[in-house]
Amino acid sequence: MQTTVVRKRFLVRLAILSAALLIICLPGCVRKHPQEVVVYAALDREFSEPLLQQFEQETGIHVLAKYDIESNKTVGLATAIVAEKNRPRCDVFWNNEILHSVRLAQAGLAEPGHSSPHASSYPAEYVAADSSWHGFAARARVLIVNTDRLTSPDDYPTSVRDLADPRWKNNCGMARPLFGTTATHAAVLVAAWGEQEALAFLQSVRDNAVIEGGNRQVAQHVAEGRYAWGITDTDDAIIQIEKGAPVKMVWPDQGNGQPGTLLIPNTLMIVRGGPNQANAIRLVDWLLRTETESELAASASAQIPLRTDATSQSRVWPTGNPPRTFRPDYDAAAKSWDSAGRQLGRIFQ
Repeated sequence: MQTTVVRKRFLVRLAILSAALLIICLPGCVRKHPQEVVVYAALDREFSEPLLQQFEQETGIHVLAKYDIESNKTVGLATAIVAEKNRPRCDVFWNNEILHSVRLAQAGLAEPGHSSPHASSYPAEYVAADSSWHGFAARARVLIVNTDRLTSPDDYPTSVRDLADPRWKNNCGMARPLFGTTATHAAVLVAAWGEQEALAFLQSVRDNAVIEGGNRQVAQHVAEGRYAWGITDTDDAIIQIEKGAPVKMVWPDQGNGQPGTLLIPNTLMIVRGGPNQANAIRLVDWLLRTETESELAASASAQIPLRTDATSQSRVWPTGNPPRTFRPDYDAAAKSWDSAGRQLGRIFQ
């Protein structure tokens, strides 16, 4: 009888202890949002956050977004993905350019094999051969000209190569090509021209042009008339145009034998081993809809839809004859970046 009582007391205490341990464990063991997706977003928060919030409202999937406000934010977020490779925290990398997305894919940090149902609506050059990244909603690398400084269109620069023309010594500008779209542009030139020619050109640009911290500064300083023209992105150029500044956009390299203007897309990449793979796929597919490109085209950044069935166009896109666009080898550009980036670091330090 006594043994039975002791045993009952033991079982009661064990039940109480188990319940207490369960209560203690629950906050750390159960996620507040079992339906969630973690996004590292390099596109400016003012443009990416409303779309992510809309996805959350429509699907019920909670979006945990990490934004970076530094000028080299793309590099910072890509570096975080590399640092976390043994224990990934990010599900989707929303990059505002393409170079580092391709580099992460080449390093095996992107999940291949997800062919989005929207992929066929995009030109082949904006979708990875193994579906490890998808491009959409581009900006163009354009020349911005101060029309008070250059009053006749006959005097406008027409090519990226004009950045190294002594005629424009200290009278043109470019962002330092170590991160962002300017780094992507430099990598594309290295892949297209060869390292020796491209680096010699960029050294000449360093000696000839005013080198700025970013594309926005180039657009601002041209608008202010500090120098006659510069190279920037369409989103930075349109801001100055819509402010009423005396500036115009020139789509470079449209002449016979010239390669055309470079478009640099946003890219989406599912991180290999991320904690919420199914929700990552849903988010990528949702963002590749035509509605996303339409919203970004209508926004202040005026991004350029890439879908072949796009229902809207960006206000930066020239009316009439469409500009010819440069079709780079992004895989080759990414492979060249380790070597080229080190050398550019020395040139533009």
